[in-house]
This record gives sequence, structure tokens and C-alpha cells, in this order.
Amino acid sequence: MSNSRLKVGVQLHPQATTVEALRDAWRRADDMGADSIWIWDHFYPLYGDPDAENFEGWTLLSAMAADTSNAMLGTMVTGNSYRNPELLADMARTLDHLTGGRMYLSVGAGWFERDYEEYGYEFGTVGSRLRQLEADLPRMRSRLGKLNPPPVGAMPLLIGGSGRKVTLRLVAEYADAWNCFGPPDNVAELSAILDEWCAKVGRDPAEIEHTVNISRDDVHDVGRYIDVGVDHVVVMIGQQPGAVGDFKKAGEAQKGLTGKPFDLSALESLIAQRDALN
Repeated sequence: MSNSRLKVGVQLHPQATTVEALRDAWRRADDMGADSIWIWDHFYPLYGDPDAENFEGWTLLSAMAADTSNAMLGTMVTGNSYRNPELLADMARTLDHLTGGRMYLSVGAGWFERDYEEYGYEFGTVGSRLRQLEADLPRMRSRLGKLNPPPVGAMPLLIGGSGRKVTLRLVAEYADAWNCFGPPDNVAELSAILDEWCAKVGRDPAEIEHTVNISRDDVHDVGRYIDVGVDHVVVMIGQQPGAVGDFKKAGEAQKGLTGKPFDLSALESLIAQRDALN
């Protein structure tokens, strides 16, 4: 969905922190002028102390909906296997009403094995999780068409992932928005493959908003992402300094930061760059 206006947002990591600190952070982000605020959908920390505090994402979104007034909201992204697709569509529609039309419905195939094992979901394989996502996407679309009342806003369907053979095909077939990780070279490579899938299914790639997650040490020159077709840049911020996008490898266990305010200076930089460009 290439256009002249860059959007910027923040993903707040709900681990090793408190609800009070999270609420303070998303209120500040909304007041600062973020275009979007995101949470993740995991039941345990993804880096650092594996048994640190962690909070459930969709419950947090309900509070975020009430606490904010301007930014679009969503999970980056929902683990598709964790909820019935009809229920997920209804949850997102209800929050869309609570926000006055500011919700994304964001999903991915899921990957974090501990979530599955400890909460009693079948982990399966990458292939089985992708097949389930492919089966569930039309069910979500169908349910959204039946709900009364329907969503207030456009409620874009965002699919997160970088799988070249299946995920990007599903983006081409179903998504209003797509999310992947930096750096720019990775985005450019995946975008080219997405363009190929769009051509195969008869879709205009410009209809799909390109969003990218970046670490807070990668906000210095947002133009590098604009150059590879990104419409929406989201910085990931946790209570652990140095957390990066590769959650499977990221970070050392951190101590003593629980409950402290989130450092939103990286978001502030993105907003300043956005305003200068727009």
C-alpha cells in the first residue's frame, strides 16, 4: 500500500514488567503521536529470564483500547493456533468497537513451542501450522461478514511471516497488511517474492500495507526502509536493553528492571523522522 505518508508505531513487550508500566507506556505512545501500538501474543517471555513476569496479549488489548484515543492497535501477531478463528474474528470486531475503529486483526502461523506445550496445544510441524492458518483465514473472513454489528473501521487483516512458499502466498491471497523483520535487504528480498505471488493470484501488491519490525538500535535512518517499499515501521521495545528481533537468540537475562518505565526514545526518533518526511 505504498503512499506518500509513512506510519510509525511501537510494539511493547509484555514480559519482565508490570501492567502499570505497560499502561503508562501505551498512554505515552498514544500521546506522542504513534500511528500504531502493538503487543505480542505469547504466554512466556521470548528472551531473557524464561520465568520472568508475562501477561496475556488480548486481555491487555482491552485495556489499551480504553486507555488510548488515536493509534491503531493490534497484536504483532496473534498465534493462530491459540484460538478458534470465529472467536478470534469476534474478539477483534468487539475491540474495533471499543476503539472506535482502530483495530488490526493480525495473525501468524505460530512458532514458540513452549506456548503450545505448556498450554496444551498441539505444536505439530511448520507445515501443519501453516495448513491450519490457510484453513482458518477464510473462516475469519466469513465470520466477519456475519457478525452483527460489523466492525466499525476497516480492521485490516495483517499476516506476519516470511515463509516464501506458503506464508507469502497467503498474504497475497488474503491480507490487507503484511509484517516482517528488518534489515532492509531482508524486506526487499521478501517483497520481491510477495510481488511474484501477487502476480500469480491476480492481486495488486500496492493494496497490501508493508509493515516491518525493527530493533531500537535500527531507527537512525528510516529512509532505508522507505526505499524498499515499507509503509509502516514498528520499533520493538522491552524492559531489557538490547532486545532484538531474533527472539530465539536474543538477550541475556535481565534483573531489576521490572516495573520501570519503558524507554520510548526510539519511538520518539521515528515520530520525528516521520513528521519531517510527511
